[in-house]
Amino acid sequence: MLHKFMRKYDTTDIVMWLIGLGLLAAVLYGSYVTLSSGKYETSVWLDFTIFGLAQGSVYALIALGYTLVYGILFMINFAHGEVFTGGVFTAYFVAVALEKSGFLARHWVWTLLILMAVAMTVSVLVAVVLERIAYRPLRGAPRLVPLITAIGASFFLQYTYRGIYGSGVKTYPDFPALDGKLNLFGREWPILTAQALVIVVAALMMIFLYWYVQKTKAGKAMRAVAEDKEAAALMGIDVDRVIVNTFALGGSMAGVAGILYALLFKQVNAFMGFIPGIKAFTAAVLGGIGNVPGAMLGGLFLGIVESLGPSLILDGLGIPSPYQLKDAIAFSLLVLVLIFRPSGIMGERLSEKKA
Repeated sequence: MLHKFMRKYDTTDIVMWLIGLGLLAAVLYGSYVTLSSGKYETSVWLDFTIFGLAQGSVYALIALGYTLVYGILFMINFAHGEVFTGGVFTAYFVAVALEKSGFLARHWVWTLLILMAVAMTVSVLVAVVLERIAYRPLRGAPRLVPLITAIGASFFLQYTYRGIYGSGVKTYPDFPALDGKLNLFGREWPILTAQALVIVVAALMMIFLYWYVQKTKAGKAMRAVAEDKEAAALMGIDVDRVIVNTFALGGSMAGVAGILYALLFKQVNAFMGFIPGIKAFTAAVLGGIGNVPGAMLGGLFLGIVESLGPSLILDGLGIPSPYQLKDAIAFSLLVLVLIFRPSGIMGERLSEKKA
């Protein structure tokens, strides 16, 4: 019996499962200690959850760019975080100009729409240029080559932004209409107005993207190319155009995500895309890389766990300043998912050729 078990699972598998079980035990124990202590009231947990949803909505929008590109080219675009940065950083200067002119205070909705349009335009431009210059010439190369190129492109874009916009941290102008709790239907709701706006806008964008991919001719072409590029080309589909559209669609999602991020966290800088980009990649893997609904679910799930985890788990384990370790929570979650369900929560979407 033992010999049969050892033939099925090698030493590495056993070690990984032990690590996973250890992490799971720490999560359960820390959560039990925190909840049984009654240290946090219900309203506090609600605040954590709402912030996690808002933060996770941003992760989900960025993760869609990763999962769309992977679904088409089977490569990870590690420069996608810088696509996100380019849009929100450029829109910052437009926001400052609109604030100084008084337009922002008088017409905050139009200001928000203008900023989203600017961010989306810049992010789409960066994504398309990135595809044309960095990735298209390497389309037939081994997978490791475009992966290394993506990392190099990420550093190139970071230092380009630093050279153009400066290395300092910029603070986005405040939207007075979004300050305080949400007041709707004559009552005050236990959610900040900015957080409610972020969740609603992100949800609308995700619904639009799902509809676009599933119901439009362009979306059907994307799915056909993801299934088999050669067969799609034989059926008259312009593969290069579909790939460019995919990068543009992912860039537009990143542009919107950048403005929503600015509403939540206010500050931007030339290197700001790295951490959200890695978190979004984690979210895409959690949901199932290449799976659009999975990326959405993974982003929301990661945001909530990252918001609740430090207080729920690390506080119960007696770790001081637990919120400084929220990134450890996120990546520990990734380790658990990769050990117990390597294909992600909803499963990696694979074509027959790849499988």
